[in-house]
Amino acid sequence: MFEFLLTHNNTDNPTALGILITVLCSFFLSSIIVFTYELTTKGIHRPVHFLQSMVLISIVAATVMQAIGDSLARGLGMLGALAIIRFRTVLDDPRNMSFMFASLATGIACGVFGFTIAFIGTFGFCIAAIILRFSPLANTDELTGTLKIDIPIESGLEERITKILKGYCDKFVLNQIRFLNLRKTGKIKDVAGNIIEETELENLKELNYSVRLKRGKTMSDFANDLEKLPDLRDLRLKFGKESVKL
Repeated sequence: MFEFLLTHNNTDNPTALGILITVLCSFFLSSIIVFTYELTTKGIHRPVHFLQSMVLISIVAATVMQAIGDSLARGLGMLGALAIIRFRTVLDDPRNMSFMFASLATGIACGVFGFTIAFIGTFGFCIAAIILRFSPLANTDELTGTLKIDIPIESGLEERITKILKGYCDKFVLNQIRFLNLRKTGKIKDVAGNIIEETELENLKELNYSVRLKRGKTMSDFANDLEKLPDLRDLRLKFGKESVKL
């Protein structure tokens, strides 16, 4: 279909026409991948350098594969040369990494004159990305956060807190329990630093949760119900987007 016999049969020393066709095809297909990324990404921030690098890395991969050709010696030499380079760019989103690999694979396929593989693979990847964009797997409306509650040790509020969490959270995990102010006293000092008064501090228990809010539930209602708990000493509730780092 997209195979060019003149270049396909001479991969060791491709012609100028074959090189030009390879560069244009890799540029065209990687541009489609970039447009698909723009269409299917919900985030506001669009890193321009990342978008440009997806197009450029496809051309670079195609050029490298054409330079290697069918020569084992060239392949080993290229492997040694690339081993000198240290790539320190961190991709926080695994999805970005998959798009980068798709662009790289497109360039490799074009570089070995596998145009049918490159075209079908690119369009298949883009169609799959669009389908996933509008599928339930694309839901990013869920709010994840942390909850810290300070209560007296003998209050026995854990069951009531668990009941509220079950009503508002899709999932929650108790990460840590801390005991505060055990056998400690608070001291009030004057300007000169002399102790005026000593008071017994209340023994508290701090509960640290990781929570994920249910759909239709609001953070304000969640916080209001927690604040109604008796003997509540402190409440810290923080929500934000969950990030994945590799």
